[in-house]
Amino acid sequence: MSVIKVAVLQTELVWQQPAENLQRFAAQLQTLPPQDLIVLPEMFTTGFSMDSRAIAEPAGQISLPWLQQQARAAQAAICGSVAVHEQGQYFNRLYFVTPDGAHWQYDKKHLFRMAGEHEAYQAGSKRVIAPWRGMRFCLQTCYDLRFPVFSRNRNDYDALIYVANWPAPRRLAWRTLLAARAIENQAYVIGCNRVGEDGNGVAYAGDSLLLDYIGQPLADVAENQAAVLQAELDLTALQQFKDKFPAYLDADDFELLDI
Repeated sequence: MSVIKVAVLQTELVWQQPAENLQRFAAQLQTLPPQDLIVLPEMFTTGFSMDSRAIAEPAGQISLPWLQQQARAAQAAICGSVAVHEQGQYFNRLYFVTPDGAHWQYDKKHLFRMAGEHEAYQAGSKRVIAPWRGMRFCLQTCYDLRFPVFSRNRNDYDALIYVANWPAPRRLAWRTLLAARAIENQAYVIGCNRVGEDGNGVAYAGDSLLLDYIGQPLADVAENQAAVLQAELDLTALQQFKDKFPAYLDADDFELLDI
């Protein structure tokens, strides 16, 4: 497929209530027109909670089967992150699930120390690229957005996905960095953020964005309102642009080490 239809679900989250959030998302997913990819926010079952022992679900259970069921029903890939525990450790894990039940998982590498995330969760170390319907999606989570080396395109992806709970006071940084990642990597960028206020009184303005490979918005939304953003990502147009303006050929060589 040359064109991928994407829907980004910008919504409020019920604080630390997984069952209620899953019920709400299930109802919302049923109302969407046909899509190829649906993106949910970071920690879409609980909100961005550091009470990992209370909210983390067993890895591979609850949310993963739910995502597989929803992907099958929608005949679309679905992604979003949840808190999980595995072998005595806790992770902020982003799942990317396709209708046939296949899935990719990415454990958030850059943990937001200003909220104590590095004390509540274990950092991941590996980049994950999920192929889907002819496009390659690099999976990233929230604070990862501030670290461009980790997300540098090595000609191994066509689009970046950022799921987030990015607070309203730093909305300018969110919007600016999303555009920067698109421009420097010559890739589409999908940014999915939540709205509302969490259980710690932190406000979120949303500002979800779908950007093309030169940083122009394909879909934007007014500040601080629930919305569904929809756009089409055209792989042929991306390749034609890269053929005409192959800046990636002059990128600096580097090696990213897993530590």
